[in-house]
Amino acid sequence: MPILQVQQLSKRFGKIAALDDVSFAVQPGEVLGLIGPNGAGKSTLFDCLAGLLPHDGGRVLGPQLRPAVPADLLFYVPDGIVPWPEQPLRWVLDFGVGFFGGVAGQRDEVVAELDLTNFLDQPLGALSKGQRKRGLLALGLLAPQPLLLIDEPLDGLDLRQMRDVAGVLRKHAAAGRTLFLSIHQIGDAARFCDRFVLLSGGQVRGEGTIAELAAVARARHPERAFTDLEEVFLALT
Repeated sequence: MPILQVQQLSKRFGKIAALDDVSFAVQPGEVLGLIGPNGAGKSTLFDCLAGLLPHDGGRVLGPQLRPAVPADLLFYVPDGIVPWPEQPLRWVLDFGVGFFGGVAGQRDEVVAELDLTNFLDQPLGALSKGQRKRGLLALGLLAPQPLLLIDEPLDGLDLRQMRDVAGVLRKHAAAGRTLFLSIHQIGDAARFCDRFVLLSGGQVRGEGTIAELAAVARARHPERAFTDLEEVFLALT
């Protein structure tokens, strides 16, 4: 049974259809990658799922196909935000645990996993882009909701940090957390996501594993061989 079921979701801004009849499912315990170019509708989709934007049509259902209550089901980490910039990272994480109802005993473990120990007493706004990103990832991982939405989780990280963060996210998924990640770089997503939703022009162009999506691409283009997610995405969009 999916932890989240999106059915024919639509969102318009005037004459522009940011989301057009979007449907897909998120399975419990998976790392699902939302893949698409700039302007595909990825952030708009996440904003609608999190309840930050009202959608114009369609349904968002939780477990047992009941109407989803975002505050109970998911925690959203948008890209490019700096909440409480004057407060030290330690305060931000402790406040988040208390406000959202997380487990305080997990803070030190998550901080160590994301290599943030040396930055706990620095204001969040004074941290580098990559340090802030890891700090906000820690905030999300400490939240109690079973589904974590993260917009661009690898943005601002160098190669080593990307690999380390990907390992941390995989570890939490293996422990039962469900992760839905919006990732601009297709190659990065291919390395650690289980399945993918391909979004282009506000529409879902494919959903499944790399093998499943490649099979669809081969059916449409039997003269071609598809060896990676980038080629599959280009063929389906």
